[in-house]
Amino acid sequence: MSPARAGRRAVIAGVATSDYPHLPGMSEHAVHAEAAGRALADAGLEYGDVDGFATAGFFPMYAVGVAEYLGLHPTYFDETHAGGASFEVLVEHAAYAVEAGIAEVVLVTYGSVQLSQMGRRLGTGGGGRGGMAPGPAIYDALWGNTLVGSYALAARRHMHEYKTTPEQLASVAVTMRDHAAHNPQAQYRDAITVDDVLSSRLVADPLHKLDCCVISDGGGACVVTTAERAADLRKPAVHILGGAHATTHHMNLSADADLTVSPAAQSGPLAFERAGITPAEVDVAQLYDSFTITVVLTVEDLGFCAKGEGGAFVEDGGLGLGGRLPTNTDGGGLSACHPGMRGMFLIVEAVRQLRGEAGETQVPGARLAVAHGTGGMLSTGATLVLGKEAP
Repeated sequence: MSPARAGRRAVIAGVATSDYPHLPGMSEHAVHAEAAGRALADAGLEYGDVDGFATAGFFPMYAVGVAEYLGLHPTYFDETHAGGASFEVLVEHAAYAVEAGIAEVVLVTYGSVQLSQMGRRLGTGGGGRGGMAPGPAIYDALWGNTLVGSYALAARRHMHEYKTTPEQLASVAVTMRDHAAHNPQAQYRDAITVDDVLSSRLVADPLHKLDCCVISDGGGACVVTTAERAADLRKPAVHILGGAHATTHHMNLSADADLTVSPAAQSGPLAFERAGITPAEVDVAQLYDSFTITVVLTVEDLGFCAKGEGGAFVEDGGLGLGGRLPTNTDGGGLSACHPGMRGMFLIVEAVRQLRGEAGETQVPGARLAVAHGTGGMLSTGATLVLGKEAP
């Protein structure tokens, strides 16, 4: 991270999720509040201790509105929106603020009732059409690909370049479902096979229904403070060792220079360098899994395997418990929950792993974790490196 002021180091002192995946009786702000209250209780803090607040939503001054709902009057606030990568960015920013002495306790929250509100209002997530693209890209914005279609285009190009197979993509979904079987809150827990994935409805060739994330309600929160403050709190602190974020294009994949390379190729090496570690040292990963191809690209671009070897890596059990890189141990967005933006859930699960609180999917001896969010049409990437011990 940035040079700490007077030895201040940023840590995560509390995490929580709201209930999920279906909350028909709750508003979006109420989901924020449920997650926030639980995260503060997890840390042993109260709303009165909070002087910083961060979140992201799809409307202007969203963080200001949620802060008002929570009864907060922060002197530091942030609503940086980077799609699914937003919450890794917000926690990185919160760490900088804490280490610079700008804030003492930063609460970062997310809440969504996307599943319950389907059909009730026009969607604003995932990138609308009007006014979203400059110059020649406006033709894509009006007549071009859908969100799923964009990821399908990346998948097809990866297949062409590296002979990746539909079976390899499907193995990602199978592994996530295996992990979700141990999560009592997960949206889907029944076991699936590669054949089940390939026989599910084709959504955008080559991606089938089970290659795509679920749609859920839910939220999460975390509390960022100093290591000194956390020493007197309820739970062991998890240290924020490094973070970085990057972007390659806006909302039209046609503007990307290489469909097989995501922004993780930029943010990952920077985050590892700032943390002073290598990918080989990471014990557990929580990676954005909007689609199965998202995971394949991310494991390559973060350096867990070479470019083009992601298909073999996931097919050979690399993401499973006992594999080289246990990933999305709560079941991920493909099976557990995906309420619009999932980045906060990655952070919560990474912290629980490092605390030894992950239950049946606990990775023994986990000391280093990565949470990586992906936003837009493979448009943004943000990587956080978290550690059980201080640097």
